Order: sequence, then structure tokens, then C-alpha cells
Amino acid sequence: MSKTKVKTPFRPVYPSPAGLIVSVDETGKPNVMTAGEVFNISLKDPCIIGIALRKATYTHSLITNAKAFTVNFPTVAILDKMDLVGTISGRDGLDKFTEYGLTPLASDVVVPPIIEECPVNLECQLLNVSEVGDHDLFLGEVVAMHVDSDKLNAQEQVMIEKVDGFLFAEWGYYRFGEKLERVGFTRRR
Repeated sequence: MSKTKVKTPFRPVYPSPAGLIVSVDETGKPNVMTAGEVFNISLKDPCIIGIALRKATYTHSLITNAKAFTVNFPTVAILDKMDLVGTISGRDGLDKFTEYGLTPLASDVVVPPIIEECPVNLECQLLNVSEVGDHDLFLGEVVAMHVDSDKLNAQEQVMIEKVDGFLFAEWGYYRFGEKLERVGFTRRR
């Protein structure tokens, strides 16, 4: 198979899940935005995730000021709501929760709420913001994780096949695929 050198790489690493990021203004009013990807930085001790935001976004300023945010992983059932959320800024006062039929639930540790319709929710304390290229990298320590009970196995691991999540790549949304095998399966043969 021949290879073609891509002249301008764009989002070359995938998959990573798309997410809904919730932040709050100085009065505690929540805003929700669509993030094309959310990624792991440190897996535990502490668990740290990353999101990248342009400086121009409303969410950038909200998280910078409030020092906290939540990450909510939507299902295919609310793909339309996620897409709509990503098409308009909350800067002008639009309540995206009401406008797009999303339900805010109080978080346990941080001020920004989590989203009920999302089966997996992460509460994050802002650790650091670094300018990296055309976006700023926000690192958040996961201080609480909520998962719909029917999406967890007995070891409290998320059953990805039951989440019905999706990712964003090449300007499109793609449903998570099937589980092929468990890590280390070759050693068990």
C-alpha cells in the first residue's frame, strides 16, 4: 500500500470522545459548550484530563475565572443537542440548558453542574492553563466522577458498549465501535 504525505495535519490523533463542557459565570449561571475532544493526561494519583480551548471562547474566560468545570460525555441519543450547543456562544446570555433541553444536576465538589442526560460526568478542578499553538491547554484534576449505574460493571468500570458514545474526527461524528478484546489477551492464550 502506498502512503500519501498529508500537507497540513489536522486533529491527527483519534479517537477521543467528544464532550459537553460546563462552566459558570461569576453569578453561578452555567454555560455549556461542545468540545471536539477530551483526553487523558494522568490516569490516576491524580486523575487529570485535558481540554483545549481557543482564547476567544466564552468558556475559556469562565473556566479561567472560576477555576473549575465539568466534562459530560453525551450519547448518540442527544447528538443533535450537542451539535446545537456547539453552534452558538453563551456570551450573549442564552441559557443553553433550557434552549436545548438539557438538565443541570448539582455537582458534589465543584460549582459547575453536571448534565443528567450524559451517562458519564467528571467534576474537575482547574490545575493549569498553558498556551499551546492556536489553543490553550486546560488541565483539570478529576475530583469526582459520576456514571449511570446501569453503565458500570461490578468493578465500577464503565462498560463502553453500553454508553453509546461518539467521537468527533474529520469534521464528523462517529459512534464508538465494538470491543475487540481485553488488554493482555495475547498473554492469556
